Amino acid sequence: MSNCKVIALTNQKGGVGKTTTAVNLGVALAQQGKKVLLIDADAQANLTMSLGYSRPDDLPDTLSTIMQDIIDDKPVDVSRSILHHDEGVDLLPSNIELSGLEVRLINAISRESVLKTCINEVKKNYDTVLVDCMPSLGMLTINALAAADSVVIPTQPHYLSAKGLELLLRSVSKVKRQINPHLRIDGILMTMVMPRTNISKEITATVKSAYGQRIKVFDTQKELIFN
Repeated sequence: MSNCKVIALTNQKGGVGKTTTAVNLGVALAQQGKKVLLIDADAQANLTMSLGYSRPDDLPDTLSTIMQDIIDDKPVDVSRSILHHDEGVDLLPSNIELSGLEVRLINAISRESVLKTCINEVKKNYDTVLVDCMPSLGMLTINALAAADSVVIPTQPHYLSAKGLELLLRSVSKVKRQINPHLRIDGILMTMVMPRTNISKEITATVKSAYGQRIKVFDTQKELIFN
């Protein structure tokens, strides 16, 4: 599947719906007959637990295992870490060990491309790879942006969430300029919207006004999934 698309779901603010978006988008694509791999790139392992693996620290092989093998230049078998879920998606899980790996990445050779090396090992088996990023702009998120074809930015219609968009967009632009010239932004996805409240209306309108000329702001999650 040489046309596999790698999408990073990222926002440095937590609690904006990145994991929920990853799960729902992944399952919806699988229901359309797509081969989907979900990658949990967050040490909190929310994506892993959302798919029913309630004790991620007990998993013998995870994303951190694979990335450490790549850093150590050991033989890599990504498939041994992939879990097959009843919903039709595959999962490369995470656990708390990933937090230690981020520190080790700082001194690694080709530190920005470790996750890309991992994804390249298996992307031929998938139509879509969705990377659920941690709520920070650290080395793991940089790795995700370096590996991705595009970015979807989930954000709540709250002042602080909208305020952080500019910093995130600058980071995406920097990665595009210095590491991954093909990276593009698919759009900003408003999550947890309460359309009847004034604050939701005002923040959504502000985001569309500020960014809508250059970045797509999805009207609905359905538009994101099916268009």
